[in-house]
Amino acid sequence: MAALGLGLQVRQFSTSVLRQALIRPPIDVYGVGGRYATALFSAASKQKKLEQVEKEMGTLSSLIKDPKLSSIVMNPHVKRSLKLKYFGAAMTKANLSPITVNLITVLADNGRLTLTADVIGAFAKMMSAHRGEVICTVTTAHPLDEANLADLKVALNGFLTKGETLVLETKSDTPILGGMIVSIGDKYVDMSTKTKIHKLTKIIRDS
Repeated sequence: MAALGLGLQVRQFSTSVLRQALIRPPIDVYGVGGRYATALFSAASKQKKLEQVEKEMGTLSSLIKDPKLSSIVMNPHVKRSLKLKYFGAAMTKANLSPITVNLITVLADNGRLTLTADVIGAFAKMMSAHRGEVICTVTTAHPLDEANLADLKVALNGFLTKGETLVLETKSDTPILGGMIVSIGDKYVDMSTKTKIHKLTKIIRDS
């Protein structure tokens, strides 16, 4: 019955009645994976098991990375019933909760097991926002030194509101040449030298 309830949440996601019934996550994550993750967040929230399910998503992530299991459950030529049999056995061994098992059951029934990683990623974003974390990714051509990194954190904290915490990830990508690309929350700013050169080149070509 619980599996059916979660399945209906996903399959009838677009109905206004369902929208009222769902416990909405603090952020919307779009795409099919986001829809399943929203239903999962709602189910876990109603049962007050958000943290438990979050931990289990980590276990689930490890399971689908196992070459032997993945070769079966991610194979489009294997029957759904067989996929669920092997996946179910792995989840039972890992002692996962009915909520997580129900999620995989629904994904299997709908032929969506290949989206498992997308659902896990979307749920992680929802839980991060639930804790008041604002994920920020900064890409520079070369690693930032400690002084520049400290200045960057001060600047980025200016985007936050009360109760929010910055979770910063820095990356290096030599091809951007210089400057930086910043993604924070739903904001995206490309201040890379590469992009500036492209814009300048386009202006020159169009003039």
